[in-house]
Amino acid sequence: MARIVVLDADFCKPGECSKECIRFCPIVRTGAEAIKYEPGMDRPLVAENLCTGCGICVKKCPFGALNIVNLPDELEEVCVHRYGPNTFKLYRLPIPKEGVVVGLLGPNGAGKSTSLKILSGEMMPNLGLYDCPPDWKSILRFFRGSELQEYFKKLSEKKLRVVTKPQYIDQAPKRLTGTVRQLLERIDERHALDEVSSYLSLESIMDKDIHTLSGGELQRVAIAAVSVRKADVYIFDEPSSYLDVYQRMAMAKLVQSLADEKKYVIVAEHDLAVLDYISEQVCLFYGKPGVYGIVSKPHGVRVGINIYLNGYIPDENIRFRTSPIRFHLSPTPTEWRSEDVMLRWGHFRISRGDFVLDAQGGEIHRGEVVGIVGPNGTGKTTFVRVLAGELLPEGGSPINFGLRISYKPQYVVPSPTKTLREILNSIDPGLLSTQWFIDEIYAPLEIEPLLDRSMESMSGGELQRTAVAVCLSRDAELYLLDEPTAHLDVEHRLVVARAIRRVTEKKGVASFVVEHDIVANDLLSDTVMVFGGSPGRSGVASAPVGLRKGMNYFLKNLGITFRRDPETGRPRVNKKDSWLDRYQKEIGEYYYTEVTGEDKQ
Repeated sequence: MARIVVLDADFCKPGECSKECIRFCPIVRTGAEAIKYEPGMDRPLVAENLCTGCGICVKKCPFGALNIVNLPDELEEVCVHRYGPNTFKLYRLPIPKEGVVVGLLGPNGAGKSTSLKILSGEMMPNLGLYDCPPDWKSILRFFRGSELQEYFKKLSEKKLRVVTKPQYIDQAPKRLTGTVRQLLERIDERHALDEVSSYLSLESIMDKDIHTLSGGELQRVAIAAVSVRKADVYIFDEPSSYLDVYQRMAMAKLVQSLADEKKYVIVAEHDLAVLDYISEQVCLFYGKPGVYGIVSKPHGVRVGINIYLNGYIPDENIRFRTSPIRFHLSPTPTEWRSEDVMLRWGHFRISRGDFVLDAQGGEIHRGEVVGIVGPNGTGKTTFVRVLAGELLPEGGSPINFGLRISYKPQYVVPSPTKTLREILNSIDPGLLSTQWFIDEIYAPLEIEPLLDRSMESMSGGELQRTAVAVCLSRDAELYLLDEPTAHLDVEHRLVVARAIRRVTEKKGVASFVVEHDIVANDLLSDTVMVFGGSPGRSGVASAPVGLRKGMNYFLKNLGITFRRDPETGRPRVNKKDSWLDRYQKEIGEYYYTEVTGEDKQ
């Protein structure tokens, strides 16, 4: 068995403990330096060739910094990259194909970004030999006989020009100046700016300064900046972040048009509906995040996503999830009783600068989750802030009637002084030992490794899980969560959706959730509020309606139809103008193919 030992420098604190891992290691006690630490090192180093995998050091480490994993020896033959001793290992790589959009699907920390850096030529794969990296001749010999050999041959000879849309786009304005138009005109090598601008609806922001753009606007500009370049390989890392459903579908069509020109196109994406729509093939990533990642062979997009949800790869005989993820084939309308009403509000209007939101009256019940859907800039966050009491509608009276509110805002600002443990203890000193909290929040959201971390050191996904955990931990009657799955990988999106669903039902409370991921929305919502209007100018909010009726109305405005996968029950986007797309539009069923009395709900 091959052995992977990872000792995380972010968690290891050798100055704060008595080197428990060294003291108790049975190999060290025999005189061999299985674990050594010298002054000036940020962490001890473990000699993997001496480590027996007994696990004593893992149990003795007070900070949970150590991971030891045994893997089959044959995997070592396909090790593609390792950053250094006792660090993350990547096995195998995705296989790009000309004229095909290849999607990457898997949890954060499993090697997707590392793979993209290697395929873009940003770094060379070291084949696990971090202390003596191989040259291109050795790398090509390693991949001999595979489809990657030809790709790397072109890359090594600089015959491939690669452009990449990075995962995090918030740093871009620090390196750029001028308006959106000036930026894109400078790099418009394909003379496709008008076409790309039309796809991404950039006309209204073309004359904005790059430093004044919102997250969604900045994401669309970053996608446009890649798309107007002349390249052989186009790489998009999480292109749907910050985008609403309308913009995600438009982005997907643009990316597909690049593949039509016989280019390599690779997309790492966490929104299952978008990934399903945009890709023709997918490569799955599995393993232990932060420790090792394994890349599967390519699969057709439907089969690949279903394999991921099932947690079992038949052609490799590998199970990486204990139980499959399933979706309800049809939402069952709930008969709410009048005594279950948690909050009832009348029609109200609120103005913020030049923007006006008109909200119809409605009600929410105990145990009900209302999903809020609609384009960016139509007042979804404004509506939630009115419910939270942060904004007052015209007339000056709050509409939450004194309910206990727990609110997770759209943008999470990390506490500069408190850890997650301190925040949870301030909510309830006994919370961390409460079985309900452990079962519903602590274990599913995997927050144990984050308890004593500085919040400023957390990634976007870790910060989001922390914010959701804190929100759901408060004693409240009404929970308000604005985009709780942003920055999360597929696994955690589905976990968060189910956690919100369970907490709402078990506590007998009510929740409003703003969500752009239709698959997550399908899992958590009983009813939906559909927002429309003119983005940035006016918004109109409907009353909550049944999930089927609301999603039909919402998707009709989008001009797209969804069907249900017969194996997993997940929503799938129909290809535009396909037979099923035309048929469902003809019968007015944009969300389901079955026509029943439920659409009257």
